[in-house]
Amino acid sequence: MNLASLHQIFLKSGGVSTDSRKIFPNCIFFALKGENFNGNLFAQEALDKGAYRVIVDEEAFHKTTGETILVGNSLLALQELARFHRKHLGLPIISLTGSNGKTTSKELINAVLSQKFKTTATSGNLNNHIGVPLTLLNMDSETEIGIVEMGANHSGEIKMLSEIAEPDYGYITNFGKAHLEGFGSLEGVVLAKTELFQFLKKNSKKVFINSEDPKQVATSEEMDRITFGTAQSDFNIQLLDSSHHLLLEFDGIKMQSNLVGKYNFANLAAAIAMGVYFGVPTEKIKAGIEGYIPSNNRSQMITKGNNTILMDAYSANPTSVLAAVENIKQTKGENKILFLGDMFELGHEARAEHQNIVDYLTENQFGKVYLAGKNFFKTSSHSPHIHKFESFELLKKDIENNPPKNATILIKASRGMALERILEVI
Repeated sequence: MNLASLHQIFLKSGGVSTDSRKIFPNCIFFALKGENFNGNLFAQEALDKGAYRVIVDEEAFHKTTGETILVGNSLLALQELARFHRKHLGLPIISLTGSNGKTTSKELINAVLSQKFKTTATSGNLNNHIGVPLTLLNMDSETEIGIVEMGANHSGEIKMLSEIAEPDYGYITNFGKAHLEGFGSLEGVVLAKTELFQFLKKNSKKVFINSEDPKQVATSEEMDRITFGTAQSDFNIQLLDSSHHLLLEFDGIKMQSNLVGKYNFANLAAAIAMGVYFGVPTEKIKAGIEGYIPSNNRSQMITKGNNTILMDAYSANPTSVLAAVENIKQTKGENKILFLGDMFELGHEARAEHQNIVDYLTENQFGKVYLAGKNFFKTSSHSPHIHKFESFELLKKDIENNPPKNATILIKASRGMALERILEVI
């Protein structure tokens, strides 16, 4: 079956699912395969649950009655259908990637642009080789602007995702020490993330640039750029206060965000700049910025008892951890406590990067520090303010015996540490 025919079937359906546990009436189920699963095994189950069609890539599961469609590779068929659908709609698409702040930036951009347009944005962090096609296939004829988040942990992935989404505009939040296991080094990170810039440049598309980020400026030379920042840029945005929730100003209008941490300024500024560029009135940009409330353990400010907690435990890498520590250092409050968990996917750099964090905390003491995880436990420190625990369970026992009181607390770790569990014992 050719793509045009498959697309016609898609348009008649109620949407796409790649999870046999989430079949809905009239959907198309793509039977994907991985190291530990084979979606073809659930083809009949999907039909029994009400699927309109099932895309299979193993002949043993293909039915000649027309309920299934046999393809060479179900994942490739999903990606090619998404690309075809994107061309069919022909709407403007903004793609963004980066080491830190992708999802927060995407949510802010969506919050601002949706004040004027019918937008469709990546759901959660479905930003990989499966998530990006699903995002594109979630767009319809009513969608006026698409916002696509792209994640990667190996070189070549952003290039591939760009070729599927074919964005008209791009934004890289930053270049940090994330996924070093796959990228090898910070230089590898820069090369991988700028695959988005290479696509945009090759296709004469536009890029949004934080003019205060030297790497963004350097890697986007000779491109069609739209710049934003505090000075010398197309859109001048001022940071008025970062001691608590960030307060910004643009075009004489103050905008009080619900985000903490100076590192979130660029995320907010990017959303404001895109709003202005696409003609969203400043008052509506303000409504979008002020209406966005962070969730899912991303830059959340939580009050529990007499403690103020900055919950930022969704992800962590050396760059984002140091930024969060610097922020809490500047935050008001006498009794400051840091709960930091292991940073994952650092490969052979893991030992050195965890030690770098500990060295920084040793040299810059401003409160008690509790480190959890096997990597942090292996580090060395002579500071009496730093306490190390090999597991969360051991940390939990210590907290239960010495609960924090009247403290300003930072909780920061990679997702696998699930360090938000600290809230249950504070």
